[in-house]
Amino acid sequence: MRNPVTELARMGTDAAGRVVRLDLGPFRPYLISHPDHVQQVLKTDWSNFVREGVFWRPLQRLIGQSILAEDEGWASARKILQPLFTARYTASLAEDMADVIAERVAELDDFSRTGRPIDVEHEMTSIVNEAVIKVLFGGRISRDTAERLAPEFATCATSIAFRMLFPGAPYTIKVPGDRAFLRSAKKIDEIVYPLIEQAQRENNGGKEVVSALLTARLEKEGRADLRQVRDDLVSIYGAASETTAMSLIWLWSVLHDHPEVNARLQEEVDRVVGGGPVRPSHVAEMHYLRMVLQELLRVYPNAWIVPRQTVADTEIGGVPIKAGSQVLISPYATHRLEEFWPRPTEFDPERWAGENTGRHRYAFIPFGAGPHVCLGQHLFYVEASLVIANLLTRYRPVQTNPQKLTPVPGGATLRPKEKLFLQLHPIERNHAA
Repeated sequence: MRNPVTELARMGTDAAGRVVRLDLGPFRPYLISHPDHVQQVLKTDWSNFVREGVFWRPLQRLIGQSILAEDEGWASARKILQPLFTARYTASLAEDMADVIAERVAELDDFSRTGRPIDVEHEMTSIVNEAVIKVLFGGRISRDTAERLAPEFATCATSIAFRMLFPGAPYTIKVPGDRAFLRSAKKIDEIVYPLIEQAQRENNGGKEVVSALLTARLEKEGRADLRQVRDDLVSIYGAASETTAMSLIWLWSVLHDHPEVNARLQEEVDRVVGGGPVRPSHVAEMHYLRMVLQELLRVYPNAWIVPRQTVADTEIGGVPIKAGSQVLISPYATHRLEEFWPRPTEFDPERWAGENTGRHRYAFIPFGAGPHVCLGQHLFYVEASLVIANLLTRYRPVQTNPQKLTPVPGGATLRPKEKLFLQLHPIERNHAA
């Protein structure tokens, strides 16, 4: 319980991917890490492993019935949201996102001039939050309001840690984090509902997600249930902002520990961008950056566990699993199985140079897999690449407090326990040249 992320991974890797039964008193879930077993749970027999049960209850109080739900709520949301997260639609949003990120990164010049270090978690969350808000709500939200949204989501994510680690605790009893969670969930609704109502009144058919959602639900269902649209937006926001921000925190620690990766990444950004504004068209040209992000997601996957509940009696890897049992997929363990990842604990972007050649399809699952695969993959790679390239084209970031970061659960998301600070050294460029 003190170190659940690394302990689950240790159990999975010690067992070489075999199914592990966890003995937590009356609660005894099964730990799944082998790619064959992941494929069974998420793909081939996915309908027998549903997103219900004690691990999902804390999240469902926030996300409601949408893309992260099950049955009709999920199916309806998937049909409507899927067209909004294709590579083509993401590309149509990327120009606005690039402008927001560039403006927000430029504001860090004050830290650069004065030599004050930045709080990495705060700044990465703030930059990503502003970009995601632009994509979701367009110009309908003020910056002050947008900046209020991120900390409320962070509170919701971290305050459910107790219920995630002690899932058997009854909801009739208040546990640590409950009051903070409910307060923040209420504040999120107070921000999101007025924005949906404003978009509905304007009815301008804009390309930002809230307008697209309202239009799609009216066309497919003949009505736009505001609660449903709220659940859609909250689910998208959580997936697009929290996960990207956390990945960017891990990145700067990794670059500090691997100066050769840092130097090669810096060289690519300088060569491709050339000191000018970073545009979405540059992202496709930065192949090494893509490899770094893939390796980052292997070593530090966004989701530390992917819980499922069994509907009917079944068998995984020769182990009988009864209906109603909890199954926990550990991407953190799967990504460290030596059978599929030589030198699994070593950060090596070069392993992606061959792009999955001969690798088990389910050995890399940062976005899940199967019918429930995360729709936001394209958005993640564009958004994260724009943030990194903007920072590296203006500054040489140096970690001021080098230390080993400890992965801890922030709800369902993997986050570092320790604070991280960067000093941003400005890049001197000969603009006349």
